[in-house]
Parts: sequence; C-alpha cells; structure tokens
Amino acid sequence: MIITVSPDQGSPARQIQDQISGLITTGRLGRGERLPSVRQLASDLDVAPGTVAKVYRSLEADGLLVSRAGSGTRVSDQAAPVSSAVAQAARRLAGAARRDDLSLEEAVLVLRMTW
Repeated sequence: MIITVSPDQGSPARQIQDQISGLITTGRLGRGERLPSVRQLASDLDVAPGTVAKVYRSLEADGLLVSRAGSGTRVSDQAAPVSSAVAQAARRLAGAARRDDLSLEEAVLVLRMTW
C-alpha cells in the first residue's frame, strides 16, 4: 500500500483518508485485505498515531474498514470497488484536469454538471 503525505496538500488525516478510500474504491485494496497497524502506518508516514487512529475510525464508520482486536484492521467485506471502466475514466478526468490546471473542486464541478 503506497500512501504519501505532503505538507502542502492539506491535513495529514484528510490526505491519508482520501488515499485509503481511493485505494479501496479503485480495487487496489481488496476486501479482507489487512492494513498496517496504526503505529506502523504512523511511523511510515511520520505522523502521530492518533492521526492514523482517527482516520481508521472514520473509514470504519463509513463502512470501508473493520477493526477487530487481535486481527487488526481490514478492508470491509461490504466495501465495493467501482468498475474498472469508471476507475479508468476517473483517472483520465483527473489527468486532463491537472493538465488544464483545474483544482479538484473545479474538476468535481465539471463532473457534477455533466451528470
């Protein structure tokens, strides 16, 4: 699992949450797959363990993760990735938006208007 945190991209918690949910949504993290422990991910990303714990709790509340004492945190069996066609289209939209210097909010607005 590749997650990065950049000081100029907003709060570390938001970055971690967005990246994990993105990995699940695109199917790069599959159902039942185990995530690093809170301490391990916090160490890897050089953030406070409380930040990772907060993210895991939030994603668990969203139904994407499930945590069990002794077996760690895993992707929920109810977490469903989008189809590969949707994931590919989203990557194309993101790439085009970046090339045109659109913000994420502007790209989402374009998608909403198209919907």
